Amino acid sequence: MTIDRENLLNSILDSLGRIQHISADDIPNIDLYMDQVTTFMNEQLASTRRHPDDKILTKTMINNYAKNNLLPPPEKKKYSKEHVMLLIFIYYYKGILSINDIQQLLHPITSKFFDASDGYALENIYEEAFGLEKEQIAIMKTDIMEKFRRSEQTFQDAPQENQNFLQTFAFICMLSFDVYVKKLLIEKMIDGMRRDTSGSGEKKHRSKSEGKNGTGTDL
Repeated sequence: MTIDRENLLNSILDSLGRIQHISADDIPNIDLYMDQVTTFMNEQLASTRRHPDDKILTKTMINNYAKNNLLPPPEKKKYSKEHVMLLIFIYYYKGILSINDIQQLLHPITSKFFDASDGYALENIYEEAFGLEKEQIAIMKTDIMEKFRRSEQTFQDAPQENQNFLQTFAFICMLSFDVYVKKLLIEKMIDGMRRDTSGSGEKKHRSKSEGKNGTGTDL
């Protein structure tokens, strides 16, 4: 098996260079029906498909997100600009996180900033978070090139006819380990959020009990 590894690297770097988030300004300011939401998402994120017939978002997905409390309910069957922003977050998260983890991560955002009447709003968070994209892409390009060059130094004692494949395998291993470690870190942080949330709930429950009983002891 022969793989043109230089073309592979250039293709990866070109793909990274084409990554662009959906700007908040590009999301319609009017409320949309579900069909309009799925059409918008499938058109705007078409370049992220692995296969041409892959679906970015379907009606079933939206209903499942709402059922799992990832998405606030629509208003009269219409979805706001902020609903679309949340769906974009979910789209990127679902490739690496479980539904429960996404719910834990987004719940503080939706409860505090969704449909905020004044002050800091979900759009501020969306633009700040995705605004980090450009600097991260530059960092990732450098890191990927370093990993690629390191992979070229591997399997020097392997049979010549197998070196090309094995070096590509080494490249994939390094990229996979990077994803694995970062996924562990993300899950650990989300678990910490979950413990903090549970702790806050227990404190509130104890405070209510103490208020009713007049003391902190059981009756």
